[in-house]
Amino acid sequence: MKAIVIKEFGGPEVIGVSEISVPQAAEGSVLVDVERSGLNFADLHQIAGTYLKKDSLPFTPGTEVFGKDPSGRRVLGIIPSGGHAQRAAVPVGSLIPVPDFVTGEEALALGVQGFTAWHLLRTCARTVRGQSIVVHAAAGGVGSLAVQLAKAWGASRVIASASTPDKRDLALSLGADSAVDSNAGDMTAALLEANRGRPVDVVLEMAGGRTLDQGLAALGTHGRMVVYGTASDEPSTPVRLESLIGASRSVVGFWAADLMRTNHRALTDALTGLFGMVKNKQLKPVIGGTHTLDDAAKAFGLLAERATTGKVVLDTTGN
Repeated sequence: MKAIVIKEFGGPEVIGVSEISVPQAAEGSVLVDVERSGLNFADLHQIAGTYLKKDSLPFTPGTEVFGKDPSGRRVLGIIPSGGHAQRAAVPVGSLIPVPDFVTGEEALALGVQGFTAWHLLRTCARTVRGQSIVVHAAAGGVGSLAVQLAKAWGASRVIASASTPDKRDLALSLGADSAVDSNAGDMTAALLEANRGRPVDVVLEMAGGRTLDQGLAALGTHGRMVVYGTASDEPSTPVRLESLIGASRSVVGFWAADLMRTNHRALTDALTGLFGMVKNKQLKPVIGGTHTLDDAAKAFGLLAERATTGKVVLDTTGN
């Protein structure tokens, strides 16, 4: 079968496609015929060897697959790695049946990224109706869903940040009340202005560095910042405890893989809820393009350059 194989750590240029043996499904797992696999920013860290859990070379990256299980059911599978291939072994407990009204691309959009957006807002930020919520990278896979979820769950004001006018327009079309330039020289001032001069209640933070520092300064009393990435690779200023205590602010970290590993219900509950919102037309996953497995290096290059929106997918069915 064909699969992406990483033989050395690096950028998208190290991505190659090889013929490898079909994986063996261990006890408690099944072999899924993969039709689509989903790209995530975490894949870039896996490929670079900078992920929280470093893989041993050679390996096949990819944490989410859509396809059919041995009984022919349409399923979404979440796995530690091995997803960017034509077949993948998936633990039975990590298989989610996909209803007919959800496409394969949409299922992948709702997988790791939908799960992340759901738990950033519900589990970590503990959002309630009437709060102002900042969503950085609002045109991306997580951000485009978080904007819609925050609005559907009663946020008083959803403030999106994105790097281009087209991305900001997309965020506004998804329900954001205001969109700011993520390259703004003073992000604190931009967020306060977007929130009509008031400090914000929640910031979903995935860039790190200057964005984290200035977002934290925009938080009001009892504000919560949820950190789930360091995409900018910029160092952040160490957080002074006085800045948290003085305004009763919180900074919470989130790693999707950790929650999936320790609480399986967290995955099934989130996906059930997300599928239901799609059916009720409360949520529309944004699909940012489908590429062939042979074009994976190009697809990952676009992701690394922040030149994509929504969910980027690989079609693994080609010969």
